[in-house]
Amino acid sequence: MKIFQHVQDIGDLGQALAEAQEVKRDRFQWQYLGRNKTALLIFFNNSLRTRLSTQKAALNLGMNVIVLDVNHGAWKLETEHGVIMDGDKSEHLLEAIPVMASYCDLIGVRSFARFESREDDYEEKILNQFIRYSGRPVFFMESATVHPLQAFADLITIEEAWERRVVSPETMSPGASPRPKVVLTWAPHPKALPQAVPNSFVEWMVAAAAQSLPLGGVGGGLDFVITHPEGYELDPQFAGGAHVEYDQMKAFEGADFVYAKNWSCPGVTRPGDYGKVLDDYHKMMDWTVSARQMAVTNDAHFMHCLPVRRNMIVTDDVIEGPRSLVIPEAANREISAQVVLKRMLESL
Repeated sequence: MKIFQHVQDIGDLGQALAEAQEVKRDRFQWQYLGRNKTALLIFFNNSLRTRLSTQKAALNLGMNVIVLDVNHGAWKLETEHGVIMDGDKSEHLLEAIPVMASYCDLIGVRSFARFESREDDYEEKILNQFIRYSGRPVFFMESATVHPLQAFADLITIEEAWERRVVSPETMSPGASPRPKVVLTWAPHPKALPQAVPNSFVEWMVAAAAQSLPLGGVGGGLDFVITHPEGYELDPQFAGGAHVEYDQMKAFEGADFVYAKNWSCPGVTRPGDYGKVLDDYHKMMDWTVSARQMAVTNDAHFMHCLPVRRNMIVTDDVIEGPRSLVIPEAANREISAQVVLKRMLESL
């Protein structure tokens, strides 16, 4: 694997999940792959789980790790081509990339959407320059449009939780489907957030449904629903084929997993509003995931990528409740990263 950006880069999801469980049983059995190899993790934006989990995954594989925070301790980087560099940016990405590549074997990059141009964000200008000019395998640690390491960890978490729930047919409630119902719900937030996490989550859930992935060893695939206010429609390249239900309470009915996340306007149905919050969040607080919504689910698990704004995205009682998966979900970030790094090392 030379690039990790989309779900198709990981291939068969059943094999990927089996490999994740193998990694989880013994994280250190592949250290020979990373011996004398170096992973360079480049952060244009803040990080907690991605930074720690990816660094830990690389160390598990015996790798050396270099972490570069571009905004602290490095020259300010110009990313646009053809500009006269007479401002505060001293170095161009076109020189910086091959220099950085000369010090490592794998490169991970984290660079969020800027919301200055939908075209620029969705073309992934910065990440694609790393792919083009580094000559190294590149994995996305959240970009303008995708966060595949998070989505892979989410799928691992759903598989594990569903397996515990349906260890045998006898443990399932009468009339329950062997196919879990997964709901992605928009929730309010005080500022504009990128679509990277929801884009990837949708992409991976749609792929799991298309591959009829036998989660928990029973059934085939899953039922997937997206719910959000009008105007927040995700790009069809990610959400094509997914069912959208604008009535949140109706979407939650019978859900087994509820994934809450805010995102700003993707500009699909309202191009002039790309990257904007369409309504005052104070008016949208009925979208906050609370006991009211969870009461109509099938005793659903709650999921969120973190960090989460409590009592905006989700109420305290839900995120602290026994059905919350946010901590194991975060722990699985180490596992998803290790599977990706392992496969990249195997391709060198």
